[in-house]
Amino acid sequence: MDDLGLKQKEQTDLTVKQLDSVTLKLDEKLGQLIEKFQSNSNQSREALDKSMNNFQIAFTNNVKDFNDLQKQKFAELEKKQGELITITELKLEKMRETVDEKLQKTLEARLGQSFELVSKQLESVQKGLGEMQSLANDVGGLKRVLSNVKTRGVMGEIQLGNILEQILAPEQYETNVKTKRSSGDHVEFAIKLPGRDDNNQPVYLPIDAKFPQEAYHLLQIAYDEANAVKAEEATRTLAISIRKFAKDIRDKYLDPPYTTDFAIMFLPIEGLYAEVVRNTDLIEQLQREYKVIVTGPTTLAAILNSLQMGFKTLAIQKRSSEVWEILGAVKTEFGKFGGILEKAQKKITEASNDIDTLVGTRTRAIERRLRQVQELPAAETGLFLEEPEADDEKEFGFDL
Repeated sequence: MDDLGLKQKEQTDLTVKQLDSVTLKLDEKLGQLIEKFQSNSNQSREALDKSMNNFQIAFTNNVKDFNDLQKQKFAELEKKQGELITITELKLEKMRETVDEKLQKTLEARLGQSFELVSKQLESVQKGLGEMQSLANDVGGLKRVLSNVKTRGVMGEIQLGNILEQILAPEQYETNVKTKRSSGDHVEFAIKLPGRDDNNQPVYLPIDAKFPQEAYHLLQIAYDEANAVKAEEATRTLAISIRKFAKDIRDKYLDPPYTTDFAIMFLPIEGLYAEVVRNTDLIEQLQREYKVIVTGPTTLAAILNSLQMGFKTLAIQKRSSEVWEILGAVKTEFGKFGGILEKAQKKITEASNDIDTLVGTRTRAIERRLRQVQELPAAETGLFLEEPEADDEKEFGFDL
């Protein structure tokens, strides 16, 4: 055991010595390497510094040379650019002169043509503006007529009143008449027809002016656009408005026997009246259900003329008996007048005979007595004979 431990110790000491020897060698080698590395590093740094200095000097020189070259190039470029600008300006000036000359000629020619064309167009435009102004005035007047319900009603009433005034006598119609006893509404105009009895109470024929402006305006627009669908729809709307007007007239103004059993609806525009009468079913319905006759300005005038002839015929019939009585009295008086004339004629004849006898006999006697008497001048006659007075002349009924 002691020998084994001694051997291990010796072995351990030997190993330690070997390790110390190796460590020493490693330290020496490492020191050499460090010195060599430092030496190489210093050399490399010096070489790098030298290279950097050389590069900096060369780069600075190159940059300076490049700048000098660029300045030279820019100077040459600026010179060439100036020359090019000068040449370009000269060419542009020549081109401008040429273009101006051509443009001046072309412009003068074109302006002459343009002014002539513009003058013609302005003349046409002025003429068109005049026509448009006239049309605008007409349209404005039509719009004013058709734009307001009250205005349209007043215009219809005025037109209806003018027609009645031109055809009928003032005592043959009345205005704003209450024709229905159970209604407080007044019709615009009513014609006074003779009653059936002898109490001189007239029978009224109501006449009311109507104008369905909205429906008629839509119909006119549809016709202008040539739109059949809109025209058909507007026609239906117009028929509805006319039916409503007819119903109002029947309910407000008809009251037989104090009125006729029918009334007249006056449409103030012939075009509107033509559109309504085209619908024969509507006209038949108005007459059958509502007892209303639709008229325009022309047809109303014809109806009123017929009524006026009827008034005259009726007046003649009523006065025929009075006429015969007057003629009988005239005949009697004429007979008396004839007898009186015969007596007067006889008296006049007798007086004439007496005058002839008196004048002839006395004149001849006086002339016989005066044949021996000398005549005196006219101036001396007044000395012997007095001038007859005016009363004497009037008494005898003649002038001396």
